[in-house]
Amino acid sequence: MKRSLAAFLTVLLGLSGFTARAAHTRVTLVLSATNAKPGDTVLAGVRLQMESGWHTYWKNPGGSGGATEIEWQLPPGVTAGEIQWPIPEKLPADEFTTYAYNDEAILLVPLRLAPDLKPGALECKAKVSWIECKTQCLKGDASVSAKLEIGTETKESAAAGLIEAAKKKLPGSTAGLDVHASWEKAATGDSRPLLLEWSGPEKVTAADFYPHTNDNFEVQAVAETLTAVPGKIRLRKLVKKLEGDWPKEISGLLISEAGGVRQGFEGKLPLSGTSTGAAAATAQPTESFLKMLLFAFLGGLILNVMPCVFPVIALKIFGFVQQSHDEPRRVFALGLIYGLGVLASFLVMAGLVIAIKQAGGSASWGMQFKNPQISVGFIALVVLIALNLFGVFEVNLGGRTMGAAGDLASKHGAAGAFFNGVLATVLATPCTAPILASALGFAFGQPAFVVLLFFLTIGLGLAAPYVLLSWKPGWLKFLPRPGAWMEKLKAGMGFPMLATAVWIFWFTAPRFGEDGIIWIGFFLIGLAFAVWIWGGFVQRGGQRRGLAMLISIGVIVASYSYALENRLHWRTPGKTVSTVAWQKWSADAVAKARSEGRPMLVDFTAKWCLTCNKFVKPAVDNRDVRKKLDEINGVALLADYSDWSVEIGAEIKNFHSDGAVPLVLVYPRDASKPPEVLPTIPSKQDVLDALTKAAR
Repeated sequence: MKRSLAAFLTVLLGLSGFTARAAHTRVTLVLSATNAKPGDTVLAGVRLQMESGWHTYWKNPGGSGGATEIEWQLPPGVTAGEIQWPIPEKLPADEFTTYAYNDEAILLVPLRLAPDLKPGALECKAKVSWIECKTQCLKGDASVSAKLEIGTETKESAAAGLIEAAKKKLPGSTAGLDVHASWEKAATGDSRPLLLEWSGPEKVTAADFYPHTNDNFEVQAVAETLTAVPGKIRLRKLVKKLEGDWPKEISGLLISEAGGVRQGFEGKLPLSGTSTGAAAATAQPTESFLKMLLFAFLGGLILNVMPCVFPVIALKIFGFVQQSHDEPRRVFALGLIYGLGVLASFLVMAGLVIAIKQAGGSASWGMQFKNPQISVGFIALVVLIALNLFGVFEVNLGGRTMGAAGDLASKHGAAGAFFNGVLATVLATPCTAPILASALGFAFGQPAFVVLLFFLTIGLGLAAPYVLLSWKPGWLKFLPRPGAWMEKLKAGMGFPMLATAVWIFWFTAPRFGEDGIIWIGFFLIGLAFAVWIWGGFVQRGGQRRGLAMLISIGVIVASYSYALENRLHWRTPGKTVSTVAWQKWSADAVAKARSEGRPMLVDFTAKWCLTCNKFVKPAVDNRDVRKKLDEINGVALLADYSDWSVEIGAEIKNFHSDGAVPLVLVYPRDASKPPEVLPTIPSKQDVLDALTKAAR
């Protein structure tokens, strides 16, 4: 749209200033006043109004995009301050996380008037440049202006209310906030966990930290909200060092949401030294700690009513009674020894967890989800647990292992009682109760002694009925008899596990792009089908168990290879290895290839274009495309539009009137024929077919 027409529309809308429209964002410059006195400060608002589905970017755009820039042309005596950025949105949570504005954003800039400014009319001008994205990404620029009358009085403009509303969307300052930033532990390689704690609403539903840009390090997008006392927010972020030393301070935007209201506080935060285990423990609220400890005990208690464990309770206690010739003290002593066997088993498991934490430097229920591959593994594991609870297949130890354990447990006296406790723990592990997830999730992020305490508490929950019934064997008559209800209870426990799988799937699949949902889902279906074959035809089948086993393993291998490796490339989400020998695009390079009669593949792309990197690049940059180019003696040219380029921009507009990327062209061998414009998001087959056609 021509700027004169845009200005005419601005007058019709009754706004002060000159409006320009480039692509899908309408830009207006408005002032808080039409009249001002020398020495005043007038707020200027650069208003960006995006069409539905389009967005522009914050000062730290994140993994793609670019910050809006304002270049002022101001009259003498008027100086512009720094841009005041409203709180952005986070889109989406993966390797290409961006911080953006949807619908509308007003960037406020204070304009300071010199005290000796002479009366009269002034015109404030600015050139605004930005990047806007939807499926495609565009560079936009517009020249805007607004008039200001300098005199003896200050008079608000019609846009004063708009600017006042924009001021309410600005973040506060961390200077007046009780905020603390510290390293959680020493650096492990080039990564280090950061802890942020600040005062906030009592019932926080979401919290995050949006970092400012820095060339020496980057703050990963995934945030882990830790348990906090009411009015306190604790957040963990992973910092990756790129070069230089670890930072002494960190700057950015603290975000919290409660009751549908978002708050933001921006500033620089000095970083203190590594938090000690004791400090981390004391930071946790007593109420939540005791609550999670109770969950651990209840989780262990629930294990006793699972089908794996419950049927043996009465048998064990009656065995104690028989061994002791009905001597109450002897029965109780055997029950205590049995409980010690349970606790000893849980101590071993706690030791394994602590060892993993020490080796990995960071073992917690939330931090592992920063790695998308680990998240996929967790989804598969939780689905398998649910299928096991539904009875699709069984988890059991090998015959020799169970035989050895049974021999130890069958011994008389203290040794038999102790190993009965060990056996009960082994039997309980395949039937882990869902309520333990919260307790273990809390414990895994704590120091070693807390992990130890939680595992012992779970063990106490598992051992408590045995110890109690050995003290009062007569209470056995109050226990419900084992029956079909137990299998139903076990199956019912599978539904919370499926809910957990859906939750992990919800935030994991988008990290692999639009195809993440379909291909991770396809793999899970194959996994479920394979364990169904295993349970029905290997574990409970009759003839041809060997064939069923091979089919089951084959289904898992096929679904993994096809869905995760071949289609999703799950080990490198959002990243592709450059296999095509790209050359730099130029008009001369195109002319040279056409004069030589060589087919050409041209990719117009940009680092700030999410669609280009996430979807188009895998289609044009792969082994099959390279092989095809070698076969036809083709040329691959890369037109990088990341920085301003008049030549590239003009070439794009020859094929896309709006100058948008991505754009993929295939030039035929015949120089008299025009290039073929591929779909905005081409498939690999689209590229291969076009190259085959171009070689004719």
